[in-house]
Amino acid sequence: MSEFWLISAPGDKANLTAWERMNTVTFKANLSSNSKFTIPDLKVGTLDALVGLSDELGKLDTFAESVIKKIAQYIGEVLEDSKDKVQENLLASGGVKNKMKFLKIDLISYLTRFEWDMAKYPIKQPLKNISEALAKQITQIETDLKNRAAVYNNIKGNLQNLERKTTGNLLTRTLTDIVNKEDFVLNSEYLITLLVVVPKSSYTEWQKTYESLSDMVVPRSTKMIAEDAEGGLFTVTLFQKVIDDFKAKARENKFIVREFYFDEKELKCEREEMMKLASDKKQQYGPLLRWLKVNFSEAFVAWIHIKALRVFTESVLRYGLPVNFQTMLLQPSKKSSKRLRDVLNAVFKHLDEVAAASIMDASMDIPGLQLSNQEYYPYVYFKIDLSLLDCS
Repeated sequence: MSEFWLISAPGDKANLTAWERMNTVTFKANLSSNSKFTIPDLKVGTLDALVGLSDELGKLDTFAESVIKKIAQYIGEVLEDSKDKVQENLLASGGVKNKMKFLKIDLISYLTRFEWDMAKYPIKQPLKNISEALAKQITQIETDLKNRAAVYNNIKGNLQNLERKTTGNLLTRTLTDIVNKEDFVLNSEYLITLLVVVPKSSYTEWQKTYESLSDMVVPRSTKMIAEDAEGGLFTVTLFQKVIDDFKAKARENKFIVREFYFDEKELKCEREEMMKLASDKKQQYGPLLRWLKVNFSEAFVAWIHIKALRVFTESVLRYGLPVNFQTMLLQPSKKSSKRLRDVLNAVFKHLDEVAAASIMDASMDIPGLQLSNQEYYPYVYFKIDLSLLDCS
């Protein structure tokens, strides 16, 4: 499972037994993998400020997660045919001692070995300052993502539109990559070369009849220059003044004249445009993918620091001062979430008897405690879901 539970409970002597009991039960019953989640001594400030900060952090948490998912999903779009390699590009920087902070590690390893980044987010400043720095960082990453994605998507979209024209049958596709100057009579005052799509079953009929479909068709002027599964593309040269008559007679015989007139400059421009777009896309690809990987890591690291701030803030508000609580990261085993929740509620029910009672009996309606609207437990709890490629 890629779901983690970040929980906290008081760290005094009276609760150490509860922690030990929880660890023992979850380990023996294989309900979860547990690891310590260390949060440094942050500046508390006033309780009023903490209440306001709690709401801001909740919104920032949601916003950061959405940005991370956007980056992860966009990496998949950029990789195109290599979408199966997206997960291996979702890495975080460091997390294990300073000497490893420039190494890229998988997200679970970063989370289970989390260490606060003192250089990026100095703990001597007020919590609100740290929160604002994190918000500014995530907002900038989202803005840059939008701008870079817009440029790349524009190039990619224009190239796809041109490439799409080269697909389909001979009735609809572009002929830019098929025709050559030698296939046409050009710069003639009287003659013109037309392109006609002939069904495969009518090749013989075409050869027999094309010269007599109208007056003034040049004898032996037809040649097949392209073929697909449904038919062939034939040239035919005739006098310009009989074009309309020839088209009408051809249509009666299920021969379709393409509306195409050879323009060397136009064809050259179209070919060069496709080559330029393909080159631009290739040049953008490498730097864009590198930017996505670096900023995914930056955003993910910031998000986990936001989670740490939320746990700290909620723990102080819930358990009071002086600051004394323990934080644990739990990874529920497969299909064990309900049993794990029951164990936690039983172990920590003494922290909030009202909440614990309502959880044990969901039918109870307790005034002032709206458990139906949000997840509330006797202990502080936040979920971290690393399923970042799932549709949200």
